[in-house]
Amino acid sequence: MPDTAIATEAQKSLCNIVFNCQSIANRCCQNGILQSIKERIKKDDPNLPQEVKFFDMKLFFLLTALCPSERKELEEFQYILVKILEGILKDAAETHMHSDKLPTVFLSNDQIDMACEVLKTLFNITVHIDENNPELMANCYTLVEVLRNYLLISSTSLEKTWMLRNNIVNLLTNMPNETYESLLIKVEDESKVPKTLQFEGYNMTAIYEILMFLKAKFNDEPKVSSQHEVLSPVVSVLLKGANGNRSIRKFLRHHILPPLKDVHTRPEQGDKLRNHLCRLLTTPITQLRDLVAELLFVLCKKNVSRMIKYSGYGNAAGLFAQRGLLAGGRDEGEADFTSSDSDSETEEYAEYKHGINPVVGCYQEPHPSVADGMTDEQKEYEAMKLVNLMDSLLKTGTIKPCRIGKDGKPEAIEHVMQLQERMENCPLRKNADSDSD
Repeated sequence: MPDTAIATEAQKSLCNIVFNCQSIANRCCQNGILQSIKERIKKDDPNLPQEVKFFDMKLFFLLTALCPSERKELEEFQYILVKILEGILKDAAETHMHSDKLPTVFLSNDQIDMACEVLKTLFNITVHIDENNPELMANCYTLVEVLRNYLLISSTSLEKTWMLRNNIVNLLTNMPNETYESLLIKVEDESKVPKTLQFEGYNMTAIYEILMFLKAKFNDEPKVSSQHEVLSPVVSVLLKGANGNRSIRKFLRHHILPPLKDVHTRPEQGDKLRNHLCRLLTTPITQLRDLVAELLFVLCKKNVSRMIKYSGYGNAAGLFAQRGLLAGGRDEGEADFTSSDSDSETEEYAEYKHGINPVVGCYQEPHPSVADGMTDEQKEYEAMKLVNLMDSLLKTGTIKPCRIGKDGKPEAIEHVMQLQERMENCPLRKNADSDSD
């Protein structure tokens, strides 16, 4: 067996042992193996077989994942790993230049496998970024630029493309919000960029690809038990982008919360991004629910009335309860956004606005009262029946009455008469529903 094959088999065995045994991983960090791999990766010997380089990186990833105490000392190595990613892109571009049969620059399966190991390693060593370190922040900006290029590149396999996108999105969750501006490119020649991907003078292709990646995940209909793992990273990336850059936020709102036209369907019904996200406002997976609620609230410029308009009060009640906004009012973060008096309501929304039920978030036809046609005796009977049922639920502890406290959050009450004490609570604020920024 050639020396390269022997070395590769040894690397595979070591990867398996490290993955399955924490003590061996610790030993590898202490006996010089981690340092030797680091030096060989840094040297980037062109004569070293690609397979050996791949398993070097895989072992490097495993050690940085299993030995978090080593990550701090590897922060400066981020620069080397970014250079490797740039080198893969350069090789792909050169392959494209020398082939007339390739319509676009694309990555081979081997290149994607290598890039994914580098991305996973970068994720490990960027979990905690010192944002006060100018050199590290400069590396982060450069890294996000490289990730943008990877979002725009094709591959020979859809499965490999999704694997690459997953690792890109995971790494972006570690990047500081302000670095997300590097995902945007100034449009120099408008004829080369589709109009739908141009926004405020920027090429938004990378952001659009992330949106389509989220849509693809929704189309796969992940089980509730896997929603957090599957959806949270990409939702986090969109939220960080919306918080970090005004143009990104406006572009996301344009695609997720466009001016309302379908006012007859509940916000959570349908297959558009808004519908998928509104369904997640009531998911039992609380971490994902809170992420989605925060994303939608930011896209609504943290305006309570606008959030109700696009998601319905019922879907948004959890967010409002956490923020003390159940009785309406103004979120303290709303002041961070620009305001406007202009109104961009669609004709459809304006026509049916009077009949829209804010709780469910859509228009409902007027319907007769269930008490119509009842005698006074029947009404009294039904009322007492309801009272008895409520009393039974209270006594068994199934429900507990509450009211909205001074902080805008629900608070338990001891007696029903306490409900009358705060009847003067401010009603929901009727401020502008404008979609302008």
